[in-house]
Amino acid sequence: MSFPRYPKYKDSGAEWLGDVPEHWEVIKLGRAAFMQEGPGLRNWQFTDEGTRVICVTNITENGIDFSRLEKFISIDEFTSSYLHFTVQSGDILLSSSGNSWGKVAIYSGNEKVMLNTSTIRLNEFAGRPLARDFLAMVLQSDTVREQLGLAMTGSCQPNFGPTHLSCVLVTVPPREEQTLLAAFLDRETAKIDELVAEQRRLIELLKEKRQAVISHAVTKGLNPHAPMKPSGIEWLGDVPEHWEVVRLKHVKSDEKNAFVDGPFGSNLKSEHFIDDGEVYVIESGFATQGRLDVTELKTITINHFKTISRSETKSGDIIIAKIGAQFGKSSILPTLDKPAVVSGNSLKLTIDAQVCVVKFVNWHLTNLKQLGAIDDIVNGTAQPA
Repeated sequence: MSFPRYPKYKDSGAEWLGDVPEHWEVIKLGRAAFMQEGPGLRNWQFTDEGTRVICVTNITENGIDFSRLEKFISIDEFTSSYLHFTVQSGDILLSSSGNSWGKVAIYSGNEKVMLNTSTIRLNEFAGRPLARDFLAMVLQSDTVREQLGLAMTGSCQPNFGPTHLSCVLVTVPPREEQTLLAAFLDRETAKIDELVAEQRRLIELLKEKRQAVISHAVTKGLNPHAPMKPSGIEWLGDVPEHWEVVRLKHVKSDEKNAFVDGPFGSNLKSEHFIDDGEVYVIESGFATQGRLDVTELKTITINHFKTISRSETKSGDIIIAKIGAQFGKSSILPTLDKPAVVSGNSLKLTIDAQVCVVKFVNWHLTNLKQLGAIDDIVNGTAQPA
């Protein structure tokens, strides 16, 4: 999108900002807005009901969303100690910590709520140069985010506070122009948001179609006129009459260790990994992503490999993730230039090529994962396996 140029420009005084329209100001944000950071509430202070607390996760691109996380503090404690952290309708809220820092939303509710840590409340100073709606847009601009990115402290959990924010340089058009710019941005970003939502709906429909194509192909075949028979399994329904229905173990190879998991615990630990080892270690990331870059693989010595050779895997084996949120996803191992073993978070399945085609089995596993059938055999809650 191209924008019309203003008649005259001037040097902003900031090299990274460059020239700005001549009639605009460039000021520090602390001159234009009131800022307040939330207190550091402790987990033991939260209650099942009372005054609602706004957390970082409640601030989203689509406004304040309390369905993501609900936290409360008792009304008595709020009234006695935290009344000055009350969020007013019309306040701008800015997340200031963690991976979701920099998200902006305006609180428009009537319910009395309060700030929490890692959240900054902003509003325009009466009579000062930045209008609230325009201020909310400015906070989402690249120029502000880049300045905050440079000012943030902390390594594991980067964060910034009102002190950093107040020093950020912003451009200030006249009030009437701010109103026009805010209206323009509301209109144009709404169009873009609608296009994004439409693409997301299309992606979901394509995902459903992909699942339907996979499921139909591996359970019903390609011939719509094929005679069918009951599979004997309720969720599977009828299958082509000339097909068999068997357990997965009946399509594995007869060779020893055709269906095994990786070494247990102390048999394969970080201390066993070396640079440029003679044997690759295939982890569950390959099973879930289907991508294998041998330069990124961990390696071990051939001598250690001999102690865990039960978990050896070769080209054409199916690698299945067995632990974590993406358990049950699988990929077929390509040809490698070294021997390999699966890690403790994976399974390897060698198929009997006389019974079944490897790719067909892998598509079956994909279908079972997407249908949720593998969920029925999972153990564990915090770390499903």
